[in-house]
Amino acid sequence: MAYTIRAATSDDVGAIAAVWHSGWHDGHAGHVPDELTAVRTPDAFPARVVARLERTTVAVKDGQVAGFVTVTADEVEQVFVDGGHRGGGVATLLLDEAERQVATAGHVEAFLVVAVGNARARRFYERQGWADAGPVDYPAETAGDSTMTVVVRRYVKRVHR
Repeated sequence: MAYTIRAATSDDVGAIAAVWHSGWHDGHAGHVPDELTAVRTPDAFPARVVARLERTTVAVKDGQVAGFVTVTADEVEQVFVDGGHRGGGVATLLLDEAERQVATAGHVEAFLVVAVGNARARRFYERQGWADAGPVDYPAETAGDSTMTVVVRRYVKRVHR
């Protein structure tokens, strides 16, 4: 069975939070300040999912959330795939959907940010036609409404309707 791409619903919150927590730690451990890693507990992710639910798209296979993408204006804010589904093309499907959403919203260029040391993600985005536009200071959410500035790499790609 192929993956189904659809809008996330409130029934998906727990599954998205689990995918996000696991994937975030896989890609960010040792690449961001310890203070940020310390606040990325399993309990921190459900509220973050709910806050983005209307902007989140999931890939589902056999009734299970395999991954998700969140788009905010021209930013592909989050892209995460469950470890058991990596390498199966789901990340490409989600990124293609995110690019479509950015273009449909009237933007000609999309951007996303990647932890400097996350070589796996950086290689993936480059294979998908994204270009490294250099370092940027990014306001990463911490507890409550607080943020922490993290130096990341900004990737860009022209998108078409």
